[in-house]
Amino acid sequence: MRVLLACDKFKGSLGAAEACEAIRAGLPEDWTIDICPIADGGEGFVDVMLAGSGGERVFAPCADALGRHVEASYGIYRSNGEVVAVLEMSAASGLWRIPAKERNPRLSSTFGTGQLMRHAIEVSGSSRLLVGIGGSATNDGGAGMAAALGVRFLDERGRVLEPVPADLARLGAIDISEIVSLPKVVVACDVDNPLAGPRGASAVFGPQKGASSEDVAFLDAVLSQLAAISRGEVEAATPGAGAAGGLGFGLMRFAGAELVPGFDLVAEALGMAERLKAADLVVTGEGSLDAQTLGGKGPAGVAAMAKAAGIPVVAVAGRIEDVARPLFDACLSLESFGLPVAESISRAPELVTRLVADHASLLRGLAAR
Repeated sequence: MRVLLACDKFKGSLGAAEACEAIRAGLPEDWTIDICPIADGGEGFVDVMLAGSGGERVFAPCADALGRHVEASYGIYRSNGEVVAVLEMSAASGLWRIPAKERNPRLSSTFGTGQLMRHAIEVSGSSRLLVGIGGSATNDGGAGMAAALGVRFLDERGRVLEPVPADLARLGAIDISEIVSLPKVVVACDVDNPLAGPRGASAVFGPQKGASSEDVAFLDAVLSQLAAISRGEVEAATPGAGAAGGLGFGLMRFAGAELVPGFDLVAEALGMAERLKAADLVVTGEGSLDAQTLGGKGPAGVAAMAKAAGIPVVAVAGRIEDVARPLFDACLSLESFGLPVAESISRAPELVTRLVADHASLLRGLAAR
């Protein structure tokens, strides 16, 4: 029996590789296992891309979302004669860097992400940037990133504003005359939300970053104003513009970026199509499979590729909502143990292994179809 394990992270408990290993531990010892951790643009994107390309990490000074000095890394590899940089916005501007009590999207910025991009261009000599966006602590529409690249945001009197929503509420003009020369920028995006409105960055993701209902209304108005003044209405309506607090919009509008499903980049780098051909069964999953899974998350991409190849696919997750179940031939959830969420998270490696072992006969039957 040949099984391809292609899992994303279980946020808060297991990395993508750890999730695959926990599943492997529950499978029969005589099965042939191909471990292929995946990502879709969020945390783990650089690790997965470097695993597929054989590249290396580069470390650089930058700012976190609240402007504090930190060090973050990105990846570098060579492909067809060009130097490619792979970045995760969360490395600098991620929610993981900001303690819950300090989160404040009105004062948070993607400036550090722009610093990493600039380092990749000016120090590493990159001729192509792949930027994974997800896991952000920000809601600035990418203004901070743009400011780090040389864009100036001005009030009606021509005074330079800090690129944070609290200041951008007074935005009157934008000066792009000093922006650095940019290479091709491709953005790995795992959601399809527009910039503003009821499905926009502020309304959908703002509360996860500490935004109150009043903050959400304020932030949404700031992003709408940013789109209008930058003449970026088309970009603002593009699926994915609202990713990472609107960084998707900012990268399109100020860096000329192309947004693509993050999983597509990862699948190509990992040779997923070829690896599927050698499998009798595919097992994928992540911490939560829900409505967002349908918007471009990795497990949905794996399921689509497996089904197109005629290979049964099983999902393993911490929790699974009904809306996601039709994507898979079978679904295994840690919820079946009836434990408190905190306990399921703390015991995830053990429980995932046990869950898979308990359903070995189901998996064998699917693989034999």
